[in-house]
Amino acid sequence: LMNHPFRFSVSIGAASDIDTLVSTARRAEELGYWSVVIPDHLDGQLGPLVGLAAAATATSTLRLTTLVLANDYRHPAVLAKELATLDQLSGGRLEVGLGAGWMTSDYEQSGIVHDRAGVRIERLAEAIGVLKGCFAPGPFDFAGEHYTIRGFDSRPLPVQQPHPPLVVAGGGPKVLTLAARTADIVGVNPNLGAGVIDAQAGPTDTLEATDDKIETIRAAAGDRFDSRVLQTRVHLATIDPDGRALADALAPAVGLTGEQALASPHALVGTAEECVERLEDWRARWGISYVTFGTEALEVMAPVVERLAGR
Repeated sequence: LMNHPFRFSVSIGAASDIDTLVSTARRAEELGYWSVVIPDHLDGQLGPLVGLAAAATATSTLRLTTLVLANDYRHPAVLAKELATLDQLSGGRLEVGLGAGWMTSDYEQSGIVHDRAGVRIERLAEAIGVLKGCFAPGPFDFAGEHYTIRGFDSRPLPVQQPHPPLVVAGGGPKVLTLAARTADIVGVNPNLGAGVIDAQAGPTDTLEATDDKIETIRAAAGDRFDSRVLQTRVHLATIDPDGRALADALAPAVGLTGEQALASPHALVGTAEECVERLEDWRARWGISYVTFGTEALEVMAPVVERLAGR
C-alpha cells in the first residue's frame, strides 16, 4: 500500500446559522484540519455551495469539500459553473464530492424523482463525465442516456486544472467501482441502499465488509490504486479511555455490537494515543488516510490531528 499523508476534515453541515459555520471553519483551520465538508440534504442544514463560499472567504488555506452533493438535485452543467466560481473564489481550494443521492426523505418531501439505485448510479457516472467536460477548456459534446451536451463551452474555468479533486463516496460495489475509476478521492461509506441510517447499515461497515470494499476499489482502480486517496466518515469519535461502554451503548442502533463498531473505520474512541494507533492501523490495512469527523469532535480530536496531520 502507498501511504498517503493523513488529512482530517470536519463536517460543518450541522451549523444552524452562517456565523456558527464561519467560526467553526476558522477554528478548523487553526487546529490544522485539511478541510471542512458540508453534506447535501434538504433538511434543516445550510446550503452546501453558499456555505462553503462563506467558509472560503473566512479562511486562507483550508480546503472546502462537498461531501457529497446529491447528483439528482442539480444538472451537472449548471452545477459546474457554481463549482468553478467557488474554486476561483477560494483560490483553488475546492474538492468536489458527488454522489448518486440516497436519503429517501429528501426525495419524498421535495417530489424529486427517486429512481432505483442502478439508474441513479448510471446518471452519476454520466454527470462526472459532464463535469469533467465543463471543467476543461473549450466546447465539448456529450451524448448519454441522461444528459446530452452540444458544443457547450462552460465558463468560468476552475483554478485547479484539469479539474478540482473529485470525491465519489459509496458503500456498494457499483458506486465504489465508479469511484475507483473516475475519482481522485474515494469515500468508503456504509451501504445506504435502504435510504435511511438504521440497523441495515451497520453490518456493511464491519472490518470484513471494509476489507471487501477495499478489494472492490483495488480491482476497479488497477494500476491507479496507489494514486487514489481513501476517505472515511467517522460517526463516533471521542477521546475516552472507557470508549468501549459508549460503543456498546450506541452500536445496536446501527445493527452492530460495540466490538464490531470499534473495529470499523467509522468509530474512533479511546485515549489520544490509542486513536493515533488505530488510524495508523487503518492506513496500513486499508490505505485509508483521509478522515472526516462531525463538528462535535472538532476540539476533541485536535490532539490526534496535531499528531498525525500531514505525516
